[in-house]
Amino acid sequence: MPNFKADEALNYDQRITRLVPGYELLHELTAAQLKTLLPDEATILVVGAGTGKDIIELAQINPLWHFIAQDISEDMLAIADRNFTNLGLSSRVTIVNGPLTPTGEHIDAALCLLVLHFLPDDGDKEALLKAIRSQLPHKAPFFLADLIAPETEFERESQLFACRQLGLTEVGEQRMRHNLHHEFYPLDRMRLSELLAQTGFDTPHHYFKALGFTGVVCRAD
Repeated sequence: MPNFKADEALNYDQRITRLVPGYELLHELTAAQLKTLLPDEATILVVGAGTGKDIIELAQINPLWHFIAQDISEDMLAIADRNFTNLGLSSRVTIVNGPLTPTGEHIDAALCLLVLHFLPDDGDKEALLKAIRSQLPHKAPFFLADLIAPETEFERESQLFACRQLGLTEVGEQRMRHNLHHEFYPLDRMRLSELLAQTGFDTPHHYFKALGFTGVVCRAD
């Protein structure tokens, strides 16, 4: 799994919107469901929190929510920490740098957006999902969005075309093509459902689909 450092961390927020068609909509739909599901006082675990963009947007929706921001990238979390401080959110966020381990806090919901495809399906994906499940009480919602194996023979080319329309450069496209074949480990829908069942979650329900990216919500079983 990549550990975004230096310029990769600094440029992440600008780059990701050119790589994921529907990126903003995915986060808007996730936030809308959290607002509907959670009480005014709740704690949300954000796995792969990055620069904190997700948390900043959710914090504006509800001023009483608390967040646990976990990431393996120290550089990304340093940016997140500065952002939280500048916006007066630091008291509402617990930052965890390193692998996901028990926090001892009651967690009401968890997010893992655009993270799982970096892990091979050799036990690493399962281990991460188990670690998330271990933090959640029964019936707590879990939102997962990820790159999925192509479902048509033209989906990947359509995905890359959409990225070019969003401003992806020729160099960026070549890098994305390489990553799609050599650096990412997307699952198909059946395998994703199987892994979720194996790690203690119920049936996933799809709430987002934009070419190669899918978002599902399920609950801790």
